[in-house]
Amino acid sequence: MERRIFEAEHDQFRASVRRFVDTEVVPSVPDWERAGIVPRDLFRRAGELGLLGIAIPEALGGGGVDDFRFNLVLGEELAYAGTGGAGLGLTLHNDICLPYFLALTDEEQRRRWLPGIAAGTSITAIAMTEPGIGSDLAGMSTTAIRDGDVYVVNGSKTFITNGINADLVITAVKTDPAQRHRGISLLVLERGMAGFERGRNLDKIGLHSQDTAELFFTDVRVPVANRLGAEGEGFAYLVRNLPQERLSIAATGVAGAHAALRWTLDYIRERTAFGQPVAAFQNSRFTVAEMATEVEVTQAFVDRCVELLVEGRLSAEDAAMAKWWATEVHKRVVDRGVQLHGGYGYMTEYPIARAYADVRVTTIYGGTTEIMKEIIGRSLLGGPGSA
Repeated sequence: MERRIFEAEHDQFRASVRRFVDTEVVPSVPDWERAGIVPRDLFRRAGELGLLGIAIPEALGGGGVDDFRFNLVLGEELAYAGTGGAGLGLTLHNDICLPYFLALTDEEQRRRWLPGIAAGTSITAIAMTEPGIGSDLAGMSTTAIRDGDVYVVNGSKTFITNGINADLVITAVKTDPAQRHRGISLLVLERGMAGFERGRNLDKIGLHSQDTAELFFTDVRVPVANRLGAEGEGFAYLVRNLPQERLSIAATGVAGAHAALRWTLDYIRERTAFGQPVAAFQNSRFTVAEMATEVEVTQAFVDRCVELLVEGRLSAEDAAMAKWWATEVHKRVVDRGVQLHGGYGYMTEYPIARAYADVRVTTIYGGTTEIMKEIIGRSLLGGPGSA
């Protein structure tokens, strides 16, 4: 189905992104998968080519265009190429972390941080999750107690994407431990701060080239000048940015499903069984028909959500629908693709096998499918106990 959300400038940008992905990402993915991390130079090269910080003002090194569709193009091309975890750090930097730096910084902070973010020399991450609390952000125990013009931070975070590479970590902390949501603030912790240590690069089922780390804070003295926005408003800021975060995950999910469908079609056309192509069997035709239909229907909904985001009208409920549906479709499409590949679908030399390991976490991070359904259900029926 024809997509109508892009304009000529997006198509031109896509051509540049595709060259970057084909020449500077895809050939190195196997090495990065084995290393468990991408080189920092990947971000620098993306910055040099103008692929990062497109919404950052030109005077501060960015593209000066606040249009999520450019971000979308980068995320899609990385997913279409099957880059797995190698592309996740770039989309996190662009789609999820940057909005905080754009919306919540004062002029001094903008001059200090935005040029490096646009150039890819200051890699970003966001640290919310803690051991044992899962989705219950209000239950976090990392504290930031004010001491004059600094906060003293103690605690830990886990499952932090870009956790090893990051220079600037947006960290959710309790500035008032006696409060739940109203006690949360956001501080930017910087590489090299005394008492800020990285734990191990976590060993995951998939997304092997994405560094996912534990972070530890022991009496880290963070200047008040590194706080984003007002004290005690951190939870509200997180909630405000979640629709774009979840739409980003949905968009890369449906792009990944497109890729899985394409790999499967190519394989079953070429592979023979019982003297004929696998594609000739009715089961194969029915299965790919289901896959293609789910992907196309999902793409249409996600594209509409992109339009609403660009217009500033994307609701939390619509973003939740997009996130849970697109990631579950992605998971189903990949699973069916593995089945049609037969035994070869379990061999990591085939992209469908790597995607099978990578896709599983997408229904968990950014808010689980169950949390997405709770958001949608509450919007329809109200809170617990409502009629």
